[in-house]
Amino acid sequence: MNTHHVKEEQKKSIVKISIISFVSIVMISISLYFYATEIERKLVTVTWNEIEASTIPKEFHNKKILQFSDVHLGPEFTLKQLENLVEKMNALSPDVVLFTGDLIDKFGSYKAEREEAKGILQKIHAPLGKYAVFGNHDRGGGGSLFYKKYMEEAGFVVLVNEVQKIKAENGKYITISGLDDFLLGKPKIDATLKQVRQQDFNMLLVHEPDVVDKVARYPVDFQISGHSHGGQVQIPFIGPFITTKLAESHVEGMYEVEGKNKPLYLYVNRGIGTTRMPVRFWSVPELSVFVLKQNSN
Repeated sequence: MNTHHVKEEQKKSIVKISIISFVSIVMISISLYFYATEIERKLVTVTWNEIEASTIPKEFHNKKILQFSDVHLGPEFTLKQLENLVEKMNALSPDVVLFTGDLIDKFGSYKAEREEAKGILQKIHAPLGKYAVFGNHDRGGGGSLFYKKYMEEAGFVVLVNEVQKIKAENGKYITISGLDDFLLGKPKIDATLKQVRQQDFNMLLVHEPDVVDKVARYPVDFQISGHSHGGQVQIPFIGPFITTKLAESHVEGMYEVEGKNKPLYLYVNRGIGTTRMPVRFWSVPELSVFVLKQNSN
């Protein structure tokens, strides 16, 4: 037996396996990068949840509330994408539309498209109203002087530390509150939420989800937040690669928290756009639809 020949064949096999492995790793990496930058971040999924409470008036039974968040308009999220998003939203026939902050990624460098973007946002149809709050990107980069008026011109009520009633034709109502951004704004949680009553169905818009522990001291039924982007990049079966401040404990989806004499539900929307890097992986952009259900029990 020629042992020298055998060793040479083994070396060739090892080299061949190494080359194949290297090429496979490179191809998989390129494929994943392409998927994360060109496919997943341009998808939009719709998640549906039912919200039950005895305090929901029968007039609001089966009403649909649609949330969108963290659009981050800019080079990586175009006006055409915004048009497609609004068409998708209107096709869902929401009764109420909620925006939980971060409209434009960088206010200072996003000027030419502002008016056209506003016209697109005006096309969102919601017979019971459109409501919004500030996110940290809306407060930063000069956005504080611009965002509220801009969104109001697009047909939204911008809630800054205030409570409003969403009324049915016969006067029955649910409440919608909005707090200023917790990172760059001036939220007044006590002055705002002490206005809501235990016997009403009370929703709260606030950009950062992790403030839910503070909110739980008040009779809020449903907190609706964004900010996290669902981590934007997740490691399958492990979780977010990186989390952001005030979205570390609550990253995506529905949570139940012990509230003031009743459960407090928190929903964290994964958002639509991206920031820092135009990448999404295992964190598909989403629209959230909540169907209200009166629970007579």
